[in-house]
Amino acid sequence: MWKKAFSKAPDFQESDGETAKKRTLKTLEDLKTFIDFKHIKYCLLKPYFEVKDYPLVQARELLPSFEVDLYEYKALPGFSMVAFERQLNSFQEVFQYDALHAPSDWEEMQRHDNCTIEENVISHNVQTFQSRLSKRYHSEFIDEFEGKDVCSMAAYPKILPFLLELERAHVLAHDSSGEFTLQGVYASLPSNLDSELKQFGLRIGKFKPGNNLMYECNRLFVYQFMMELHGFPIVSERRTSSAMFAIRLLRQNERFIVRVLGQSDRTITTMMSPPPGTPKKLLKYPRIEKTALVQINENQKDLIELLKDQGFFIDDKKHVVILRVIYQQHDYSPKNVRENRALSVLKQEIIHPITGRVNDSLNIIQNVRNMILRLNDIVRGEYRIPVNYKRTEVITDTDTHERRLKVLFMWLSKHMHRIVDYSDNYYSQIVRVLDGYLLAPDNYDVFNDHYALHQEVWARYGQIQQARKVRILEDLRYRQYKGEHISYRRMLILMTEILSELKFEIVNYFDNLVVKVLIIGNDVVSDAYLRRKYINIDEKSLSPYGRDIRKLYQELVMLLDEFRSIRKSRVASKPTSGTI
Repeated sequence: MWKKAFSKAPDFQESDGETAKKRTLKTLEDLKTFIDFKHIKYCLLKPYFEVKDYPLVQARELLPSFEVDLYEYKALPGFSMVAFERQLNSFQEVFQYDALHAPSDWEEMQRHDNCTIEENVISHNVQTFQSRLSKRYHSEFIDEFEGKDVCSMAAYPKILPFLLELERAHVLAHDSSGEFTLQGVYASLPSNLDSELKQFGLRIGKFKPGNNLMYECNRLFVYQFMMELHGFPIVSERRTSSAMFAIRLLRQNERFIVRVLGQSDRTITTMMSPPPGTPKKLLKYPRIEKTALVQINENQKDLIELLKDQGFFIDDKKHVVILRVIYQQHDYSPKNVRENRALSVLKQEIIHPITGRVNDSLNIIQNVRNMILRLNDIVRGEYRIPVNYKRTEVITDTDTHERRLKVLFMWLSKHMHRIVDYSDNYYSQIVRVLDGYLLAPDNYDVFNDHYALHQEVWARYGQIQQARKVRILEDLRYRQYKGEHISYRRMLILMTEILSELKFEIVNYFDNLVVKVLIIGNDVVSDAYLRRKYINIDEKSLSPYGRDIRKLYQELVMLLDEFRSIRKSRVASKPTSGTI
């Protein structure tokens, strides 16, 4: 099937075989369309049909925060690539690569010696490429490309299998005529990780110059947040260097594409300079996309029927689709209860394997019903998807309560941000499942045997419950409640009610949540209009409504003082097991 992939896609038809010579690729967007088809066909579809037991990507793996890879699949392809919408200037570039030259680069010289120069350039390119290939591929490469132009994008599909055998990146850029060609191989993308990490940590306030303890405590958080902004967990050098290089190119206002496929994640990740017209506030990060082969959950029967009727499956029996996910980055804010949320899903696109048509109206990876079903599977012991527990253990089933508790902890940790934002209806379903398992009398003896694990899950569950309340406080700070704009009086009533409840729930204490409560509360009590209109004036001049607001304001101040006292006593004492 993979050989017929995208055979009816207009852009792909023009870019295959001899007709490719008629197609010019001059803009980054044109190039991206071209390589999207090529990389999906030869790096995802071809291995799927040729490698036995191809490891499909689970939908949850494309949901931030991204999980650490469990295995490396040596039989699968991997590559890294960088593309520039300009000509290369080898001496001034900030990375090292073996240069290749399209015949058009020597146009002026060819006017004097037409045949010899072109033949020398072609021969030099072939020799340069061959020198970086493993010896076992030399004869096959020479048979295919001796005397041929390896730089032309018409040759890209045929040379791609050899590019996949190189350890380092290949480079696409404009030739002298302004068209994209293969301009370099064996490129080393610089990774100034130490400098980038420290600068980013200082910028978001997690590091301070010379403060070693603060650095050591927050380094992992900063590292993970920075990497996730660029589409990765903390992973291999290939993907780390790609992310660091994308940061550098964006800072230099380059027009670029950095793309990487890992043998462990089986996912094509693209970092691209934002397209023209992007709002200024979004220009600080590259556009992040991930493309992978994903199996549709068997519970989504209506969706399966729809995709089957429209021919979107590459494998009808296993219900496998080509899924591209586009992400949106979020600035770090210490006021945000979802503090470590760096990415969220902006768009999901299912790509038709024959026509290349895109359907972006379907929800594959964020389906709440599927998540609740997965949660049910975990507590019933029917979950069979490998889970990496704290990077120390791979759990492949939930047959025992010990494994269920470990998987449940990781599931709650991964989906915490989404659960915090769920509607009351969906959240109540999750509470029903969790309470039904964690509070079941039949499980008391088992949970006593695994007390530490049980408390670990309860701590995460409690953190989610408290975070949902703090999330409401975030909206109330701007006088928003359940999508409606409310009065100052209504805001203060709701805030004092929530803080009164929360005060008794922080027996399971989470310092980061208490800090957020204090920040939000201080923003409210410092509100200039509120103080000018109701607080910093003579009480006798207030109306009954104004005196009511003043009373609620004073109650809020008292509650915040109580939270400060609680935090002071907790920080002064040894951290409890509930502290995350």
